[in-house]
Amino acid sequence: MDSTKKNVALLSASQALLLTNNSILIATNGLAGYALAADKAWATLPVTAYIVGAAITTMPASLLMRRIGRRTGFTLGAIFGLVGALICAYAAYRKEFWLLCAGALVLGAYNATGQYYRFAAADSASAHFRSRAISLVLAGGIAGGILGPETSKLTKDLFAHAAFAGSYLSLALFCLLAIGVFSMLRIPRLSTAERTATGRPLATIARQPEFLVAVLTAVVAYGIMNLLMTATPLAMDACQLPFGDAAFVIQWHVIAMFSPSFFTGALIKRFGLLNIMLLGVALSLACVAVALAGVEVRNFWLALVLVGVGWNFMFIGATTLLTECHTAAERGKVQGLNDLAIFVTMIATSLSSGLLFTLQGWVAMNRLAVPFLVLAGAAIAWLAAKRRRLAHSPSASR
Repeated sequence: MDSTKKNVALLSASQALLLTNNSILIATNGLAGYALAADKAWATLPVTAYIVGAAITTMPASLLMRRIGRRTGFTLGAIFGLVGALICAYAAYRKEFWLLCAGALVLGAYNATGQYYRFAAADSASAHFRSRAISLVLAGGIAGGILGPETSKLTKDLFAHAAFAGSYLSLALFCLLAIGVFSMLRIPRLSTAERTATGRPLATIARQPEFLVAVLTAVVAYGIMNLLMTATPLAMDACQLPFGDAAFVIQWHVIAMFSPSFFTGALIKRFGLLNIMLLGVALSLACVAVALAGVEVRNFWLALVLVGVGWNFMFIGATTLLTECHTAAERGKVQGLNDLAIFVTMIATSLSSGLLFTLQGWVAMNRLAVPFLVLAGAAIAWLAAKRRRLAHSPSASR
């Protein structure tokens, strides 16, 4: 196996472990917060703290990895995850809401470094293999989608008087496994010239149409997915549906997010990058329609499956598009800025998710998603039209 394919396989395994942790947190954080919070409107604050932790470390992590390399950076992130998981387990045992939020904040650093697995695969891949490398890394999330919810069900009541403490302890084990996987990575570090070069100013890079559309699409994809996903366990609980059904829905949601990755790269090559991104927008709009049609388990299930596949097409497309916007010397700040924008959006959506659900309800939340999806679709269509005009311009035919 050549080094590129080996790295992709190891990064895919790392993604599986990261998404196992994420899906456990999705299934438990909102409910644990609801059980411990004095004011139930703040039930999703532990979810928000997790994303805040990622947001405040994503840019420093990207710049640090530019200096010390991907493998060391990923290992440091997993160590933060280990510490955060232990804090959360202790908080669940002591029934301390704010300590739970603090542990989730520390855990966020693991999530932040994990978001660069896809870029690490793209760093060493050829232009021809890049979209497939990104897809295959994200495909590792399928294992997390299966393993995470099942683990959360098995460990939720592991300790009789400390619900969810066992689930949080399982996170620490998965972080230790991730550290073992990172030890086998062999990703080339930047050369001295690339590490010392500054490249173009961010303001110049950010004015590129491709950059604007890539960041906007990634932000909308993650924001809408996170808004609806975070509220789903609360909405299902309000409908008096059992925790097992919520875990089942989240499980299929995560599978839907990552299983298309086996063929998303091939679809991009056959039908075009922007067309697949537009298909992702359409599927996310279909999610809203299904969610508004009813509150049975099948509605929640199909809605989250649709938004999961839509996220996959939009996010892989946006990631691939972003790699066209920067040089190797510029990737630290460009990738860091992109993921910072994503995490800021996730903070807003996760924090507002509990408030919106409590104050406005499930229907209003889904309706709110529509204008943002329409905006992303319009931006992608605009870039596609711009590229067609350039391709047919007299200068392009010379």
